[in-house]
Amino acid sequence: MIRSISLATLGAVVVMVIAPGFATAQDGADSYPITIKHALGSTVIEEKPQRVATVAWANHEVPLALGVVPVGFAAATFGDDDGDGLLPWVSERLEELDADIPVLFNEGDGIDFEAVAATEPDVILAAYSGLSQSDYDTLSMIAPVVAYPDGPWSTDWRDMIRLNSAGLGMAAEGDRLIADIEAEIEESVAKHPEINDKTAMFITHLDPGNLSTVSFYSGNDTRVKFFEDLGMHSPESVIGATNPGQFSGQVSAEEIDRFSDVDIFVTYGGEELLAPLQADPLTSHMPAISRGSVVMLGMNPIGTAANPTPLSISWVLDDYLDLLGDAARKAE
Repeated sequence: MIRSISLATLGAVVVMVIAPGFATAQDGADSYPITIKHALGSTVIEEKPQRVATVAWANHEVPLALGVVPVGFAAATFGDDDGDGLLPWVSERLEELDADIPVLFNEGDGIDFEAVAATEPDVILAAYSGLSQSDYDTLSMIAPVVAYPDGPWSTDWRDMIRLNSAGLGMAAEGDRLIADIEAEIEESVAKHPEINDKTAMFITHLDPGNLSTVSFYSGNDTRVKFFEDLGMHSPESVIGATNPGQFSGQVSAEEIDRFSDVDIFVTYGGEELLAPLQADPLTSHMPAISRGSVVMLGMNPIGTAANPTPLSISWVLDDYLDLLGDAARKAE
């Protein structure tokens, strides 16, 4: 569990305090104890962890990217084509590291605390998660826990790396990983000038049998934040229809005309969904739909990777940019 340390016991040891969302390398970064502040409290890590467990979505990708194989992490349940609990970019990384598949936690009914405890971790990484205070308190009885910096499920891929790498005692390596990914994104985006400065709207779900409402992800969602990395941005119509602090919004399809400033429409579903959208008397009023500037993501690894994570970005980047580029050219 998390231990408290009095000033009298510290002596000359440097205490590193990392504020939420700003887990960056600095002098003394390899000194312990390390204190990481986050939305659910402060976590003290007294020595470099040897056994790392992660819970919730994608947190295991940070240690894997840095060459550390966790003793356990959450099994994938979305976009896992072969049902082995691993997304393809995770499988590839484990092969690169010549590592066996660790313990996979079944989180279908929430965090499996007993399974996590059985792996005997020294630290539990959960910078991108929806941990409740109760979840955090229970996990903290097992090992120090690195939680999200601001709110549940709102941590972008950079802060996921910053906080989780700090929890590993590898803040400098985490900063280098961010720089490498940013350079890769910049190089790939340069090949697609057609998407530069385009507006994009990410629809959460569409039912061809009931198109009476339009539900969408807000700028607080990591999928939408990724548009900014790709040189795109949210239109004013989406920003104005989103309440502060919310991850999604919803409007009646009768108000569809307000989204005339959307260049590209992204959603989940097959190409067979486009025809009903274009035929509907309301949704067809959205210019992006009427001209076919639509990216239809499947319930597959590519669709999964549209929610960017440290390992998935490299895996999906070129394919995703190709899809966005095709949609953008129809908007010209």
